[in-house]
Amino acid sequence: MKIKGLEKVSLIDYPGKIACTIFLFGCNFKCGFCHNPELVLKEEGRNFPEKEILEFLEKRKNQLNGVCITGGEPLLTLEKDFLKKIKNLGYSIKIDTNGTGPEKLKEFISGGLIDFVSMDIKSRKEDYPLVANSNVDMEKIEESIKIISEMENYEFRTTIVPGIHDEENIKEMCLWIEEVIGKKAKKFYLQGFKNQGKFINPEFNSTIDTEEDFLKKLKITADKHFLSGGIRI
Repeated sequence: MKIKGLEKVSLIDYPGKIACTIFLFGCNFKCGFCHNPELVLKEEGRNFPEKEILEFLEKRKNQLNGVCITGGEPLLTLEKDFLKKIKNLGYSIKIDTNGTGPEKLKEFISGGLIDFVSMDIKSRKEDYPLVANSNVDMEKIEESIKIISEMENYEFRTTIVPGIHDEENIKEMCLWIEEVIGKKAKKFYLQGFKNQGKFINPEFNSTIDTEEDFLKKLKITADKHFLSGGIRI
């Protein structure tokens, strides 16, 4: 487990919590529009010692009440003992995941070590390998969707990238998720693509930001298949 970053306070990464965010190195997807290439392609910078993170959390117990662990794909390397130490300090824990590790996900949830999961849904089922730019075991993706949908607190989310996602894509994706679960999922968020000038695939440097009106249009389609949700600009 390589901790490459710590955002000391966030009001948006963990819904309903004042949290910090821990960034782990490594990912098994190579999405071209990923804006964290330094966490995926080539390891750079220092590793934060686990002790340093835990000491920080100990000091901030009166200011923070949540910890978000993201990446990369955190479930590739996230250690159970690390989660236990965070829980012992009294924090709620949220995990961001791409859904490729259902075994670990189930283990951590059943062990009471994860309180909230955000799962990125990359695209409709048939486009997954193309969008993730990787070989994808779709059975594992679907198993993760099922596991997460049984939680009390979770959300599915999709980053809407111009040129990749359109209304038909979103419609098919939402139908697929509903079919996998067998019912409407609780929450689904459409996130706008932001051109921050650094991506795994440099071709995305010329991609424009997702327009808010387009997200609102897609939300009308998504709302038919989820109990709640929204857009994030």
